[in-house]
Amino acid sequence: MYHGIINVYKEAGYTSHDVVAKLRGICKQKKIGHTGTLDPDAVGVLPVCLGNGTKLCDMLSDRSKEYIAVLRLGVTTDTQDISGKVLQEKSVDVSKEEVEKVIMGFVGDSMQIPPMYSALKVNGKKLYELARQGKEVERPARPVKINELQILDESHPEYTIRVGCSKGTYIRTLCHDIGQALGCGGVMVSLVRTRAGEFEIENACKLAELQTLSDQGRLAEAICPVERMFDALPALIVKEEGDKALRNGNQLKPSEITLQGNLIEEELAEGGRFRAYSFRNQFYGIYEYRKERNLFFPVKLFFECETG
Repeated sequence: MYHGIINVYKEAGYTSHDVVAKLRGICKQKKIGHTGTLDPDAVGVLPVCLGNGTKLCDMLSDRSKEYIAVLRLGVTTDTQDISGKVLQEKSVDVSKEEVEKVIMGFVGDSMQIPPMYSALKVNGKKLYELARQGKEVERPARPVKINELQILDESHPEYTIRVGCSKGTYIRTLCHDIGQALGCGGVMVSLVRTRAGEFEIENACKLAELQTLSDQGRLAEAICPVERMFDALPALIVKEEGDKALRNGNQLKPSEITLQGNLIEEELAEGGRFRAYSFRNQFYGIYEYRKERNLFFPVKLFFECETG
């Protein structure tokens, strides 16, 4: 079984679940999960976790993302993108300068109302299922953060923008909200996710490329090891006398470990986290130091040892 993360380039027409289904065939394993839905018409980076890497899905979903989107002013649709039913068309009687000012005004923290055509659930039902039935329900606004906004191209009334944002940000809704703020409406024409956490579009592989690698027995070349996601954390090596505690996922005593690198005192403060390796240099997972107990506690373990 493969363990780790594949940086998949999701092509238009595939849902995120389609990608997972295809990869199950390519990898010949069932234990696979993606880290954040992309709309079928959207393309770009979709990190997919394999094997023990599926324990990372929630952690990777929390990381920031970057997109390039095309916004068209003067149109409002029910889906907030160009594929939806047109609800309203208006003339765009605003200048480029006004548009630029409004767009840049969305940088920072804000509350965003999720679109009806989304996979979020309200009272146990997916919003898009209700929307297809012609129903609209109240959706609570959620906090989002736009870290960076850049206008890449101005072909009034279309604007290409680069967006760096927090998890849970709907770029369709951002385009819609910009249009509403300008009083003329707006829709998203296209969307490319260029980055998700550490994964960038330049290194993403299409499904056909992954199939070729699999056929050649080289699929492992496209898989990022789980431990790479924690490169920023200092490492600890568990001595042989602590190996049983590590394999069982138990707490570790300071006497059972060796800290690697130049350890500063702050890293042994309450909540300091570490990559944990066995004395055989096998990566096991993430441990956290708790000062009041003077022990290292497991946060998330990825290594499955052989029994017997």
